[in-house]
Amino acid sequence: MAGLKLQAVSKSWDGKTQVIQPLTLDVADGEFIVMVGPSGCGKSTLLRMVAGLERVTSGDIWIDRKRVTEMEPKDRGIAMVFQNYALYPHMSVEENMAWGLKIRGMGKGLIAERVQEAARILELDGLLKRRPRELSGGQRQRVAMGRAIVRDPAVFLFDEPLSNLDAKLRVQMRLELQQLHRRLKTTSLYVTHDQVEAMTLAQRVMVMNKGVAEQIGTPV
Repeated sequence: MAGLKLQAVSKSWDGKTQVIQPLTLDVADGEFIVMVGPSGCGKSTLLRMVAGLERVTSGDIWIDRKRVTEMEPKDRGIAMVFQNYALYPHMSVEENMAWGLKIRGMGKGLIAERVQEAARILELDGLLKRRPRELSGGQRQRVAMGRAIVRDPAVFLFDEPLSNLDAKLRVQMRLELQQLHRRLKTTSLYVTHDQVEAMTLAQRVMVMNKGVAEQIGTPV
């Protein structure tokens, strides 16, 4: 397991418009933190900075006690789950889950082992040969999570992963995410605009507004 530390991290566009005010956050090993706030408050931008998809204007990011501020995304030990699943439509479930490991040069035997284990955890065993178009929204999101799990990351990053699901399925997937975190105990940073989702999933909630972390604490 690994911790995550943001040290006075900020982001501005064109050097003038500040979208993230200097923010410091310590996420303990295995902790599940949810960032909640309205659209445009900066929470997804902050997540993308942790992932290395956005440059940090000032401050530092540490993962597993290593400074990763200027590191490439592939070298940070993170795995990200998006709201639109980001699956390759021409690939099977198995191929989608294996792709990231394949391009990193991992051996076929180890890839197969990791994919089978993730499929078992997420109950995707019988779906490995299907294409994304043959799956429900919930199943597609499980595949996206499986693709993240096989990488055995230090930190999971979730960018509104349930927002495209209907209300009933969101409730089910929240339960599955809770069970998954209890099982894997991987440090997680999760973004949502849904307060119920935040209160259900989080060990701590960070409330963001206009680029400022207004409050951080445990759910009531």
